[in-house]
Amino acid sequence: MLYRLVRPALFALDAERAHGLALAALKLLPAGRPAMPGPLAVEVAGLTFPNPLGMAAGFDKDGEVPDTLLGLGFGFAEVGSITPLPQPGNPKPRLFRLAEDRAVINRMGFNNHGAEAAARRLTARRDRGGIVGINIGANKDSPDRIADYAAMTRIMAPLASYLAVNISSPNTPGLRALQDEGALTELLDAVLDARGPSGAPGSGTEAGAGPPIFLKVAPDLEPADIDAIARIAIDKRLGALIVSNTTISRPPLKSRLSGQAGGLSGEPLQTLALQRLRDFRAATGGAMPLVGVGGIATAEDAWARIRAGASLVQLYTAMVYEGPGIARRIVRGLEGLMRRDGFASVAEAVGSE
Repeated sequence: MLYRLVRPALFALDAERAHGLALAALKLLPAGRPAMPGPLAVEVAGLTFPNPLGMAAGFDKDGEVPDTLLGLGFGFAEVGSITPLPQPGNPKPRLFRLAEDRAVINRMGFNNHGAEAAARRLTARRDRGGIVGINIGANKDSPDRIADYAAMTRIMAPLASYLAVNISSPNTPGLRALQDEGALTELLDAVLDARGPSGAPGSGTEAGAGPPIFLKVAPDLEPADIDAIARIAIDKRLGALIVSNTTISRPPLKSRLSGQAGGLSGEPLQTLALQRLRDFRAATGGAMPLVGVGGIATAEDAWARIRAGASLVQLYTAMVYEGPGIARRIVRGLEGLMRRDGFASVAEAVGSE
């Protein structure tokens, strides 16, 4: 209710400035306690998530408020994308609210303060508990992007519940080429080597070894790409696939800002992201955990993604429109939907459509 009162004032501001004010406000809040495992608890990649709803990367680029996000009711928070060196990102303006479409277009370009600054913050919060994923990227002007990902893995692995390898942002030129079969195999080999042995149960390694590796993919993929990525992910024993990032496609939109360049997120992405999730569920045969992202704004949206094959779900754009109470609202709704449909657990519902 409070957010609905202040939202008109926030929406009167440039979208990036409003986002900065939202982060500043969250930094002033007490962190709160992370959610405890309850009826929605789900295990993925050896990690027990107290509920399947997470904050997607992009909201907290520098790892400034993960504990506050967990205190809002999210089952996990993913920070980043973080690159080895600080970089300003693309020229402003680069973030656009499409209010008529309940969407956002961004061309931020991995703007962040770099690995060293983020590592200091994340080291300071290590003992607070909760699942915090770290989304890693490469610098725009790097002469060797695979080396960037390997370096980020070495720096962030000790601080992360899981590492998310982001090769699907449309705002760093050439980055999505790393989704090609040969480049992806080389990249994942470098990341897995930098991480070292996995600490996941059943891996034969001692507890405290490297975190699971998640791979974040684009929705704008051809069937052959989906099959290749699925095969490589299974072969490399990744922890999960995050499906999906923003889209460079443009479904019919109402906003005058619809022609802005960048990645589109929010409600118009929902149909494409759901279909891509189904495609990856089919391509992996259920052998790889999936994280559903894109256009999720309600418990019904999240439940549809779970029924389609997602073990976990994430949102970001919906919080722009609904405010920080959205996490608890969706979690409560999911509990009711699970009971309504007669499932004893989230895991039982995954892929049941």
